[in-house]
Amino acid sequence: MSAAETPSSSVMSSVVVAVDGTSGSGKSSTCRAVADRLGLRYLDTGAQYRAMTWWMLAHDIDVHDAAGVAAAAATPVIESGTDPLGPTITVDGTDVSVEIRSDAVNAAVSPVSTVPEVRSRLVALQRELIGAGRIVVEGRDIGSVVWPEAAVKIYLTADPSARAARRALENGADDAERIAATEASLLARDEIDSGRAVAPLTMADGAAHIDSTHRTLDEVVDLVVGLVMETA
Repeated sequence: MSAAETPSSSVMSSVVVAVDGTSGSGKSSTCRAVADRLGLRYLDTGAQYRAMTWWMLAHDIDVHDAAGVAAAAATPVIESGTDPLGPTITVDGTDVSVEIRSDAVNAAVSPVSTVPEVRSRLVALQRELIGAGRIVVEGRDIGSVVWPEAAVKIYLTADPSARAARRALENGADDAERIAATEASLLARDEIDSGRAVAPLTMADGAAHIDSTHRTLDEVVDLVVGLVMETA
C-alpha cells in the first residue's frame, strides 16, 4: 500500500478491526498482516483463553469442574503484548507463548472458555486493551459481544478440510490420519463454541463474511485492508 492509499492518521488513531471466525480459517495470520500493514496493534484473544487454561492445568484444577474454574478465574495475571510482528502472552510474568499451543491445552480450552467467570474476566481485559484504539482483534465474539461498535467487522471462515490441513501443517504434520483427526477436533470445537450459552461463535451484525478456502493469505489481507479503507 502506498502512502497515498494509507488511511489518515486521525482515522487510524481510533480504528478497531474485529475479526471473528472458526479455528484454522487464517485469523491469526490475517490479523497480524493487516495490523502490520496499517501500523496498528494486534490482539489475539484466543491466546488469553489458552493462557487461562494453561494456568488451570498447571495448578491441577479440573477443567471440567466449572465451579472450581470459576473460583480460580480471577487469580492468574494475564498480559498480552500487541506488536503484530512479535505478539506475546504471559501468565504471572512467565512467557507461555509455546506452552499454550500444547495438545493438553488444545483439549482443555473449550470447557474453560465456556465458564462465565472466565469470559467476564477476559472480556474486561480485552476491552481495556481495545479501548485505546488502533488495533486489530481476533477471536470468536469480538464483533458480537466484546466490541460490537468496531468500525470494521469480519467473519472469516474456510471449509473444514482446508482448515484441518492448515492447522496440521502448522503443527508439523501433513499425513492423512493427522489431518482427519485435526478436522474432527476443529469441528468439535466449533460445535461447542457455537452452542455455548455465553457469547457463542456467530457472525456479528454488519460483519463482512470472507471465505478463505480458495484465497491466498495476501488476497484475504487485501480484502480486509480494503474494508478498512472504505470505512476511512
